[in-house]
Amino acid sequence: MSAAPIISFSQVCKRYPGGYEALSDISFTIAPGEMVFVTGASGAGKSTLLKLIAAIERANSGTVLVGGQNVSAMRSGGIPFLRRNLGLVFQDQKLLFDRSVFDNVILPLQVSGHAYRDAARRARAALDKVGLLERERANPITLSGGEQQRLCIARAIVNRPSILLADEPTANLDAAYAELIVDMVHSFNQVGVTALIATHDERPIARLRARTIALARGRLAASPGTVGPPA
Repeated sequence: MSAAPIISFSQVCKRYPGGYEALSDISFTIAPGEMVFVTGASGAGKSTLLKLIAAIERANSGTVLVGGQNVSAMRSGGIPFLRRNLGLVFQDQKLLFDRSVFDNVILPLQVSGHAYRDAARRARAALDKVGLLERERANPITLSGGEQQRLCIARAIVNRPSILLADEPTANLDAAYAELIVDMVHSFNQVGVTALIATHDERPIARLRARTIALARGRLAASPGTVGPPA
């Protein structure tokens, strides 16, 4: 018997004020522990899809289930609890430049009420995994673009999430750094984290031979390897 999907979209539509339809009739499922790339040109709806999973945006119609919870109908009080199981790496990094690298990573644990000693240990473990432990006292503004992205990943995984969402994590990085970032996400996936990466970069998809959800103008695109609606 197969496990229940960890993420399920059923006939999801998202419209913004003015009538712009970012997503239309989107249906798919993702199993626990999968690694999936969300692909498509700029404006195809990739970022919106990830934001619906994290309840940053709400669908106008259809159902978004995350871990069995109906995110589309979730009350605002439940959203922080949902996000404790999500690692978020979005294009707007929201790094705190008035705090150290270490302080940026430990903050989510402090907000969720972890004891300082345990939080500090987990923050340093996360920094070690992304190769930034030696820079823990540095200010994020002194890091390179690739290092800042690695810092975002450390912050995203410090809570040990079951799902990691990354929106264009390789944007504006050279090829070597882009490969490193994707390999880091892949390494977390290999230990059981469900990973979704929104990208227009075909290189990691070809290299990892990963499953894809292809979008075109807000709809599922019919192309080889694309995830269609559930049977």
